Amino acid sequence: RRYVALVVDALPHFNASLNAAAGTLLFVGWRFVRNGRVPPHRACMSAAFVCSVLFLISYLTRYALAGHQVYTGPAREFYLLLLGTHVTLAALVPFLALRTIYLAVSERFPEHRRWARVTFPIWMYVSVTGIWVYWMLYH
Repeated sequence: RRYVALVVDALPHFNASLNAAAGTLLFVGWRFVRNGRVPPHRACMSAAFVCSVLFLISYLTRYALAGHQVYTGPAREFYLLLLGTHVTLAALVPFLALRTIYLAVSERFPEHRRWARVTFPIWMYVSVTGIWVYWMLYH
């Protein structure tokens, strides 16, 4: 029981770290591809995907162990708006990311670029707002 409590307490901080890592990797990967550096772009985007998958596993584990966290701070309307957009777009990210990655692996680069122009800003928004939601809930 004590072990579970320690895990539940640690997971939000771990999740925020994974969101920060994913967002950083996405941005750096975007900069690489803008400069024509495809291999490091691929490495950053792959690592961002791994961070996001680990986040999802960790988030679902925390939710299964402790349920949802209730926001009790100020600016509740802002928090709910932020959370609503975050959750809605977060539900799209796995599908968008998988499709975008599939197109790159399939070497269908014109389609990959079109999908990436949609996927990238949504995925970045989810990563950044995930940190913001964490900060509002736990600090």
